[in-house]
Amino acid sequence: MIALMYHDVVVEGRENDSGFPGPDARSYKVTLRQFRNHLDAILAALSRPARPALPALILTFDDGGASARVAADELEARGLRGHFFITGSRIGSPAFVDLTAIRDLDRRGHVVGSHSWSHPLRIGHCSRQRLAEEWNRSRDVLAGAVGHSISWASVPGGDFAPAVAEAASDAGFSDLFTSEPTSASHRAYGLSIHGRYTIRTWTRPATAAALARGGWLPRGGQALVWNVKKLGKRLGGERYLQCRRLILGDEPGVRWGDCRD
Repeated sequence: MIALMYHDVVVEGRENDSGFPGPDARSYKVTLRQFRNHLDAILAALSRPARPALPALILTFDDGGASARVAADELEARGLRGHFFITGSRIGSPAFVDLTAIRDLDRRGHVVGSHSWSHPLRIGHCSRQRLAEEWNRSRDVLAGAVGHSISWASVPGGDFAPAVAEAASDAGFSDLFTSEPTSASHRAYGLSIHGRYTIRTWTRPATAAALARGGWLPRGGQALVWNVKKLGKRLGGERYLQCRRLILGDEPGVRWGDCRD
């Protein structure tokens, strides 16, 4: 299985209308024109004969930004459905989906899943009690919205740790997406764990299509960047968020789950 990780689909110049604001979050957002070009390139690439057969493709959307319905419209126009992972504490707040939108996505055949309750950037460093709170609160509000159990989740901030998966499993999730750039899936900690390839603002349609077909060059490039970033997080320890703010700058209104009142 190959999974591509999108976030928000926005109007150019109005990036803060959907999802988290700020320069870092903005780098994961694509314009509507870009998204359409991506989808068309992906479908064209997948229509070409392949030996061996291509793995299944899943398109995921993290954070729960208000543009989820826009993305869903474009997917459905091409006979596709997506996996939308929602940050529970942001439901109904400006630039994010509300309960009506969540019910609508589910009714239209898209998968609604959890992206934790408050989106801690370093969720892998949270206590067991905090992890249980993150997954259980999110699960409850989403299940209440759609009227059935929620089985899918994705890790916020790319900060995977065994305790994160164990807590997700304890909360009743069966499948967990990480940000690790791999097409491999495996069973561990009581659930199925899947990697994803990240789509950024600068990702070209041809690159998205190559990722969807399992091209080794873009996959290898993402793996290299991922491992360097992973090492930096490990060495940075508690200073990771401070360095991140120093490089990217602060944006009023951004309150990741690491910020506690």
